[in-house]
Amino acid sequence: MLRWLTLIAALLVAQAAGASALERFSSFVSATQSGKAQFDQRVYDRNNKLVQESKGTFAFSRPGRFRWLYEKPYSQLIVGDGTRVWVYDEDLKQVTVKRVDQALTSTPAALLAGNNDVLRSFQITDQGERDGLEWLEAVPKNREGGFERIRMGFDTSGPAAMELSDSFGQKTVLRLSGFERNAKLDPALFRFTPPKGADVIGEPK
Repeated sequence: MLRWLTLIAALLVAQAAGASALERFSSFVSATQSGKAQFDQRVYDRNNKLVQESKGTFAFSRPGRFRWLYEKPYSQLIVGDGTRVWVYDEDLKQVTVKRVDQALTSTPAALLAGNNDVLRSFQITDQGERDGLEWLEAVPKNREGGFERIRMGFDTSGPAAMELSDSFGQKTVLRLSGFERNAKLDPALFRFTPPKGADVIGEPK
């Protein structure tokens, strides 16, 4: 249920042409408070075989508030309200909830929705240019999130791709489109009430 944590960090915004990935990431952390975009996601197994494709939309408002909606091939909603993270699987009628500090620490989500202290949770290095993008790599200092490394690629206009490798040898590849930086977002996007009849796993309070 918590594979969504491999996804939510995919919004890093470049400030100027020619800037390194580390410079662009620093600009994002200091200057980007909110945003929204569309995503396409592919998951590959350790043999590089495509095992899953999905797409949807997301929005965030730092610190700690985000909304991630899978639209295809199945419906799943992830909402961070600043205190808790809710994962709702519509097909299973099941909600998983955790405290936001537990859910975000040393995960890709921390890079997106956390505060300026998130860098302390990662070893971040500039990976140079590849496939026309500037790349950085973030390695979590705490591996409890299950992620070995997170690579983020930028073009001159902003975030373009992300590659995430987990402890099972799988790789998640994201392509982003239509990113709106510092967008005005309805606060209701970041609130969630479990649907009537849904099973709730975790402590909502």
